[in-house]
Amino acid sequence: MNKYELAVVVSGKLDDEAAAAVVDGAKALVERFGGEVKSVDSWGRKRFAYVLHKQKDGFYSFVKFEAESTVPAEIEKRMRIMENVERYLIVSDDDEVHLGAPVDEEPEGERTELRSSASRAEEKAAPAEEAPAEDAGDSAEEAAPEVDEAPEEAQEEGEKESSGETAEDEA
Repeated sequence: MNKYELAVVVSGKLDDEAAAAVVDGAKALVERFGGEVKSVDSWGRKRFAYVLHKQKDGFYSFVKFEAESTVPAEIEKRMRIMENVERYLIVSDDDEVHLGAPVDEEPEGERTELRSSASRAEEKAAPAEEAPAEDAGDSAEEAAPEVDEAPEEAQEEGEKESSGETAEDEA
């Protein structure tokens, strides 16, 4: 069985008892599909960061449960159509799941050693970039590609097109 956490935001239009009934309905869904509710953490009425369905606040609750991997999808199907549920989210709460690098602290000496080896690599690359070119006769100006400039006539036509005039209007 996997560990999950269900976050539910219930409509602020309801009173405390009705909001608790909606959370009880969510707990009943978990149990209906073979899950086991471990804990319920109700934060009460909280103000939203922005207006949501013409409401400024709602009731926040978090339900921790254990269930098979197919249960969250079934719960989400039912939560989607429950009245007075403004938002919901089910996330995995397993301790074994690590999305980033380990949190173990590194001794300070190792970090500086890594930085110094990186800076050594940069130092080795820097002299290679500054090496003189094989042909001593080439200068920076000769190596730069030349830019073709448009004739004045083409520039004038572009100005006329942008102002709405065409060659036929001049004639």
